[in-house]
Amino acid sequence: METGLVLSGGGARGVAQIGLIKALEEFDIEVTHISGSSAGAVIGAMYASGASVERMLDFFKSVPIFHFKRYARNKPGFIDTMKFYKDFLNFYKEDNFSILDKKLFVNTTNLGNGKIEIFENGELIRPLLASASIPGIFTPVAFNDGLYADGGITNNFPVKPLIPFCDHIIGGYVNPLKEIEPNGLKHSYQVITRAYQISLDHQCHANFKDCDLVIIPRELENHGLFSLKNIDKIFEIGYQESRKVLKNHTEKKRKLSNRKIFNLFGKWSNSN
Repeated sequence: METGLVLSGGGARGVAQIGLIKALEEFDIEVTHISGSSAGAVIGAMYASGASVERMLDFFKSVPIFHFKRYARNKPGFIDTMKFYKDFLNFYKEDNFSILDKKLFVNTTNLGNGKIEIFENGELIRPLLASASIPGIFTPVAFNDGLYADGGITNNFPVKPLIPFCDHIIGGYVNPLKEIEPNGLKHSYQVITRAYQISLDHQCHANFKDCDLVIIPRELENHGLFSLKNIDKIFEIGYQESRKVLKNHTEKKRKLSNRKIFNLFGKWSNSN
């Protein structure tokens, strides 16, 4: 039985998905295929490589993002995305999808033609960096004769690549839409940002129907895209919410199983 895991982008909130992975392991759920955008692609690749939860967390804690040595020069962005290449190369044995233990789909956006491009073989690191390069903050990544950026631009919850291969699909969505008061939208940039968030949220929710289970840690609405000082708290939010949802899901499956026994034998069974 093949089980897929789709992971959304969300900046620092993506660390909550490491908590999801820990919960999946504790419930003995073996994932065979992973699809991700942005931070979800990065974490999905780490998980697919066989890295432990501790090693993944350590990576996000130890790699500085807003360091002056990362600043971009003569490039369209504040941070030079390619200056993270060595950090990623130190994490993986080799810069190639072939080293991964699980099938991985990395969602990116081709800025040239405006289309989604999904990578699943060949070089690994540049697609990951591209998928996580939020426009305006991180510079786009050039490779394969194209210029690529954040996969979340075109699809921040890329479940579609998993559908042909997986019997069950679990989703991790780390961008819950926070309800705000109208007086919080006093400036044009706030309205534009809010409109973009709403559009993105609706786009992702439309894909939830293709999952058997979607885990959305609502507490993450209190953490921003770059809440880098709260990594441990964000991880814990993802872990606790995932445990709660998986426990409830498991109990529902057990009850359904018992009902099937009732229908078959004409009496309730206490067996699990």
